[in-house]
Amino acid sequence: MNKLQKKTSGFKMWTLIWGLGLAGQICWNMENQWFNTFVYTKIGKDPSIITGMLICSALATTFATFFFGTWADRTGNRRKFISIGYILWGIFTIGFGLTEFISKDLYLVAGISVVLADTVMSFFGSMGNDAGFNTWTTDILTDKNRGQIGAALATQPVLGTILGTVVGGLLVGEDNNYMRLFIVMGVFVIIFGIISLLFLSKADDVEPSKRGTFFQQFISVFNFKKFFELKELVWVNITVAVFFIGFNVYFAYIGNYIIYYLGYTADQMGIIEAVPLVLSMLTAIPASKLINKNKHVAVSIFSIIINVIGLIIIYPVTPDMIDNTKLFDFRLWLGIFLVGVGYVTILQTTKVWTKQLYPKDSKGQFEGIWILFFVLIPMIGGSFIGEAVVKTSGEVFQNVTSGQMEYIPNGNIFLVGSIIIALTIIPLLVTMKYNKKRVAEESNSEV
Repeated sequence: MNKLQKKTSGFKMWTLIWGLGLAGQICWNMENQWFNTFVYTKIGKDPSIITGMLICSALATTFATFFFGTWADRTGNRRKFISIGYILWGIFTIGFGLTEFISKDLYLVAGISVVLADTVMSFFGSMGNDAGFNTWTTDILTDKNRGQIGAALATQPVLGTILGTVVGGLLVGEDNNYMRLFIVMGVFVIIFGIISLLFLSKADDVEPSKRGTFFQQFISVFNFKKFFELKELVWVNITVAVFFIGFNVYFAYIGNYIIYYLGYTADQMGIIEAVPLVLSMLTAIPASKLINKNKHVAVSIFSIIINVIGLIIIYPVTPDMIDNTKLFDFRLWLGIFLVGVGYVTILQTTKVWTKQLYPKDSKGQFEGIWILFFVLIPMIGGSFIGEAVVKTSGEVFQNVTSGQMEYIPNGNIFLVGSIIIALTIIPLLVTMKYNKKRVAEESNSEV
């Protein structure tokens, strides 16, 4: 165990993991879910704006992770990136809400402003969460805690979704007060940025890793020769990319599907998503035990199958099949539960799996490669596919006041998403070959 792992053990380590991790995931959830319903409510029911947000946000996130990850590797100081990043992240989250006050007559200006505001917020969010916090969790990873940390990191997005969705729905309310949501969430993230200033110290730094000038080290990560030599890591990342392309086809529109297609209110939507997801989190406990035994492939196969089943269950649900005056609908809740189980377990195992394979002197930069396959490729691919599905096979109306076309997502986003996620099994089978070889080599070396 190195100095960092000693200093960050126990109460301090888990306070930071859960505090910073959950604050970050709640903010990401708000961006991924409530920003999209905000656009449909305050700007226009146009999936093109959502596509622009997703792509620009993904580009900003990826660049920031590589840039600040390189900087953090060279200085060995994760602290300033976490603290400063979180504080600015919260400030620009509040700033995003101000786009609501742009005149609706300036539709193009409002749309562009929303995309730009989301991009700036994502840039600093990635500085604090991806380049800072996520790299720090890689620094403290050991054979003894990888399952527990993996479970924490995997359940945090689900907890973030639950809290962000439920609390977000309550804050938005029936009067669609999105500004109240952005202020509360922004302040929440700022508070944890300040807490990190108090909890993190020089003892949490790592040994600086400098290789030439900053530019040389930054650009070196785009020389994928080193990355492609790590065959197992390459194929795990490809597996992640395919799965989350399918995920992004439906997830960006699930809130608008529940609100504008099924007819629920924003606060009802929060409960409909939250309760099944709470139950799905329980699967992280047995999954963590399998991960500690290097059963990454088995967990991933289970995740893919169960996720596809969940999406197929939701796909045929239509407004005339439910009573939207009642929160509980068995098919809808069961489908969301199974989707949640698949999401929790695939994220849990692949996060730990990739962290185990990072080169020791390039953890920050390789966190950027994770973002490339987990965020950039899936968000660009999934957003284009999702927009095409909504526009070609969703519900289409013309606004009688503005004359603009309005596009409402229906169950087809889940069908298309399930088909793409099912294809994840192909790169996973290739990954299995390299995984078996590595695990066998590690077992032999321990004998």
